[in-house]
Amino acid sequence: MPKKVDVLLITLTSPILVGIYEDNKLIETIKSDEKSSDVLPLIFQDLLKKYDIQNLFYANGPGSFMAIKVAYIFLKSLSVLKKIPLYARDAFYFNENQPIKAIGKLCFVKIASKIETQKFETVPKTEFKLPDELDYNEFSTNATPLYEIGAVG
Repeated sequence: MPKKVDVLLITLTSPILVGIYEDNKLIETIKSDEKSSDVLPLIFQDLLKKYDIQNLFYANGPGSFMAIKVAYIFLKSLSVLKKIPLYARDAFYFNENQPIKAIGKLCFVKIASKIETQKFETVPKTEFKLPDELDYNEFSTNATPLYEIGAVG
């Protein structure tokens, strides 16, 4: 009988990060520098054979509009087809609230609970990290992408 796990996906920058969680603890990490549209079907083909996925989680923005869109459409489709709940959290949760590159010298920043853009002379490198433990209270059942921030390609 396959292990019951939760899967967390961060596709906003390269590398794509996929965390596999058992009893809320990170047990496996998958990293890929490939395009999410190419690699997500392959990753999940393997995961669905190996595990019984209970919940899906992802970073729903801000970041690359296309990366967010691909992740959302893929995960939402999987959620509907396999009847797996989908949850989301803004990307700042996964990078210690550091600026996230938007376009040019603009970065997304989160001040209190508001996300906006700010211009930086030197754009900081954004690194995302999978949490060692999943805290369900930190995620929302409203898993729609953060498109209201503005499309950034």
